[in-house]
Amino acid sequence: MPGPPEPPDGADLPQPEPVISQEEFEREMPDLSPEDDPALDEPLETIGEFERRMDGADEDPPRGTSEPAPLGEEDLADGDPIEAIGDAPIEDTALTDPLSPIESFELEAVTFEDDDEPAPELIEISYRIELAGLEQADAETAADLRDRFFELSALEAGDGDAANIAQLNARLTEDAELAQRLLAAQGWFGASVRPRLDRDDDTGPLVARIEVEPGQRYVFEEIIVDAPPVDPPNLIRDTLDLEPGEPIVASRVQGAEARVAVKLPQEGYPFVEIGERDILLDRATGGGVYTLPVDPGPLSVFGAITTSGDLAFSEEHVAEIARFERGEPYDSRMLNDLRQALVATGLFDTVAVYPQPTGEGAGEGREYARVVVEQDAGPPRTIAGNAGFGTGRGFSVEGSWTHRNLFPPEGALSARALAGTQEQALGVTFRRSNAGRRDRSFELSADALRSDFEAFEAFTGRVAAMVRYISTPIWQKRLTYGYGVQFFVSNEQDFDLVRNERDRRTFMVAGLKGEVGFDTSDSLLNPTEGFRLTALVEPEASLNNGFEPYVRAQIDGSAYFPASESIVLAGRVRVGTIQGIDRFDLAPSRRFYAGGGGSVRGFGFQELGPRVLEPNPNFPDPEDIEPGTDPEDLPDPFRSRPIGGRSLVEAAAEVRYRFGDYGVAAFVDAGQVYTQSMPQFDDIRFGVGIGGRYYTNFGPVRVDIAMPIDRRRGESSFAVYVSIGQAF
Repeated sequence: MPGPPEPPDGADLPQPEPVISQEEFEREMPDLSPEDDPALDEPLETIGEFERRMDGADEDPPRGTSEPAPLGEEDLADGDPIEAIGDAPIEDTALTDPLSPIESFELEAVTFEDDDEPAPELIEISYRIELAGLEQADAETAADLRDRFFELSALEAGDGDAANIAQLNARLTEDAELAQRLLAAQGWFGASVRPRLDRDDDTGPLVARIEVEPGQRYVFEEIIVDAPPVDPPNLIRDTLDLEPGEPIVASRVQGAEARVAVKLPQEGYPFVEIGERDILLDRATGGGVYTLPVDPGPLSVFGAITTSGDLAFSEEHVAEIARFERGEPYDSRMLNDLRQALVATGLFDTVAVYPQPTGEGAGEGREYARVVVEQDAGPPRTIAGNAGFGTGRGFSVEGSWTHRNLFPPEGALSARALAGTQEQALGVTFRRSNAGRRDRSFELSADALRSDFEAFEAFTGRVAAMVRYISTPIWQKRLTYGYGVQFFVSNEQDFDLVRNERDRRTFMVAGLKGEVGFDTSDSLLNPTEGFRLTALVEPEASLNNGFEPYVRAQIDGSAYFPASESIVLAGRVRVGTIQGIDRFDLAPSRRFYAGGGGSVRGFGFQELGPRVLEPNPNFPDPEDIEPGTDPEDLPDPFRSRPIGGRSLVEAAAEVRYRFGDYGVAAFVDAGQVYTQSMPQFDDIRFGVGIGGRYYTNFGPVRVDIAMPIDRRRGESSFAVYVSIGQAF
């Protein structure tokens, strides 16, 4: 058993007084000697002897005479002078029987006598809310205090019922504090808020009343910025944008301080520190003196770029991607831009970009700020796949493999395969992104393609090299361009108008390609205002019979006008021409066609334009037609197929209405393809339709359904289009 605990160190405990002194104790003790008690002269017994004597003392004294123990019993014949209880023979044989299994017992449930009185019912307390006195405050501020109160109210959340008075009082107290906070956030720091519970009558619900007296509203009396001089001198004060005389509103103060924290790094102060504000209120005047300490740090310019971590890029390549150079004024927006560009490469798990002070002078009172890029390279390989269906193009499945950094920096190699009902392809592409400068790419590709469309059937091999500077969903550019060379050999089936039959020919074409675009729209995938203009020129030469040059050219324009916050009017035009070559000498795959989701909706892929009637291979031979067969049951003996042209014109008008994340659109598309080299602007065909939109963070998902007007032989009854992004 543990003893009493030790007193703590330094405890001041009382000193106990002795019951008797040592001297008195010895004086009162008698003198003892062996003569008085001979036992004092005997030797002490050992511990073992003492224990045996004590064991013997515990034995029961003999009680008369008894029979000796029956030594014939095995348990009692062990010779022990003392027998334990376990040695006694068991005379009740039932004690040795095995226990019955528990399943054999019949248990009866214990029942209690029911009370006659039913259990007491839980009685909820009903109440209603009355909030009075906020009218004056609501009239003086843009914030709707009453609506905001009921959005956050505990009483309102209780829906007029409480379990008991204690819960109701707790809600009332909480809401009174809420009203106090809402008023203080708008400048009423001395508001009086009185909560109480009332009952208008004996049968009605309780009334949870909160009466408010806002009192005086405090305003800024003086704005003080406690900071050393900055360049320009009024940078902090102008950014703060708080003026004497305006109410002290918490959101305005917090927003002003956040603007300073964001603006100064954009103006060359990357290491600014915002101190803790102080607002001194004067109850007599209702004014407040606002003081904000700011340590701007050194005025800085961009210094060297350094990298660390698991590197995907060298410092030199990071410098090519950056839109700033050493010695330029520091701007935090350039660091954010660099961070986004690095993430967009898809080569990092994580990447961080931040400034670091160096203390190195850059002249004129400025210092260099080192730019640190912490890299954590991610897996460079990607396997992707997709499947789709297009009217006139059939089903298709495509897969690709890409190594985005096989040839550093950003030298990607990709291979793709396409398997479809009307298209099959194999291709390999080398692409170097950010080649020599930001957002410029160099691409070298080789493809083998088989196409089987209504317009033509072709086996094509193609090699091309392109340099591009284009927009992406992350960085939409105002000016874009591209230029390159291409060469292809194609074996194509074409309709010979002279012999009135299809013939297969081989075309060899070499050419240049150049395009330029100008874009003022506000979004790449969902534009609502601005315009776009793109021009494409492709000088090519047919090498079948010597060198026969010609030019393909196309101009696209679109415009967007916001008629209201939810309605956008959009329109587009396209004009194309091929000059310098006869249509028969032009490969069918290089001619113009119209129709489809990116062209004239309501018509199938490549359905618009010049067409020819040719024998239908599915029409049975006359001798195979049974007598009496209804001609309506037979297929058409001829079929109409497009043959393409040397010029085209397209136009579209669309009304887009958005409500929340959803939208609808109505549109009219028009267009035609001509055999002549210049558009004739006659026999224009129209398609009409409607569509639905679902707006995501990336862009709208578009589903359109359209039908042609005055449908002709060989044209689709309707067409459905599904894609990401608006039609144009």
